[in-house]
Amino acid sequence: MSEIQRPGALYQQVAAALREAILSGEFAPDSLLPSEARLMTRYGVSRPTVRNAIAALRAEGLIDVRHGKGSFVRSSGQPVLTIERRITRTTKGEFEMPNGDAWQEPEEPSTYRTRTTKDTGRLLKLAEEEALFGCDRLLTNPSTGTRAMHRTLIPFEVAEALPLLSKEPSTPPAAIYQALAQAGHSLSWTETVRAHMPLPDERTTLQLPDATPVLHVTRTAHGSDGRPLLLEELRVGADRAELAYRITADKQPARRSRA
Repeated sequence: MSEIQRPGALYQQVAAALREAILSGEFAPDSLLPSEARLMTRYGVSRPTVRNAIAALRAEGLIDVRHGKGSFVRSSGQPVLTIERRITRTTKGEFEMPNGDAWQEPEEPSTYRTRTTKDTGRLLKLAEEEALFGCDRLLTNPSTGTRAMHRTLIPFEVAEALPLLSKEPSTPPAAIYQALAQAGHSLSWTETVRAHMPLPDERTTLQLPDATPVLHVTRTAHGSDGRPLLLEELRVGADRAELAYRITADKQPARRSRA
C-alpha cells in the first residue's frame, strides 16, 4: 500500500499520487486504471475519496472515464487526422480543397435563415441582426472516426445574386466559390483558429472525451474589393485532428523611384 503523506485534502493527495504514477509511465497511455476497490486498498482511503481523485484527474484531462468499462489513461500520441487548410483551383476553373474525399455526410445538411451575432457580424463586416442564409453539416471521417461540424453563412444580398443557391440551398463551399468567381469576383480568403471548451451540443455531436477542447476554425471569403462574401466555421475535437497550412512569402510591392 502506498502511504499518502502529502498536505492537503485527502482526495487531492490520492490524485497527486495517481498523477505521478501516470506521468512516470507506471500507467501507460490508453491503459485501464486499477478498479476503485484496488485503488482503495493501494492508498488506504474510502471509495468517495477515490472517486473524487478520479474526478479531479478527469477534469485535468489525464484520464477518460468510459461508462461500463472504467477509467483509462489518455493517449499522449499525435492526432489521428491532419486537415490541410488550403484551396486550389483546377485548369477548368473549379475549386478544390484537400481532404474533401476523406469526409462523409451521414445526415442531410440543414439549411435555415438566421441573423448575424456580434462575432459573425464582425467577420462579415455587418451589423448585428443582419439576415443570413445558413447551412449546417455533420462530417465524419470513416478511417479515423473523427467527427466535425461545418457551417456556412452567407449574407442575403450575396445569396440572392447566386441562382445556384436558390436551386440547391445546401451547395458545398467549393461550388459556391466557383459560382462567385463566375459572377466576376476575384476571391481571397482569411482564416482564424481558436480553441474553447465544448458547449453541450458540441460535446455530444463530436463525441468528445472529458476535458477536451474544440478547435474552432473560421474562414472568410472576400471579393475583389475586400468585401466578405461567405463565412465558414469548422469545429473538430483537438484530440482527434490537427490543422496544416502551406505558407508562402508575400512579395513586397515595388518601390517607386523618386524623380
